Amino acid sequence: MESGNPLQQLLLRGLGTTSLVADRLRGVTQDWVSRGRLDPNQASALVDDVMKALRGETPELEEKVERDIWRNRDNLLQDIGVASQKELDELRGRIDRIEQQLRQLNRAD
Repeated sequence: MESGNPLQQLLLRGLGTTSLVADRLRGVTQDWVSRGRLDPNQASALVDDVMKALRGETPELEEKVERDIWRNRDNLLQDIGVASQKELDELRGRIDRIEQQLRQLNRAD
């Protein structure tokens, strides 16, 4: 492996980390099965689900996480007092109406 290729190093580290996670997860689930805390079928399904998530093969989970992130972002912005686009649009409309009323009053004078 060429030591000067950071992308290749990153890829290999990522693969190594994924492999370590998978091995550790299998060990933990086997321990749970031996203690009776988890059914063997559930252990296998758990490992498969986690590995799919690590490989990015769970679009429905990714969509849920994305929705949660957007909802939390919106709540945070609301909590700190940042106006929403709808509120800004309403204010622009009110300003436009007030400016129009002022122009009409100035013309009447």
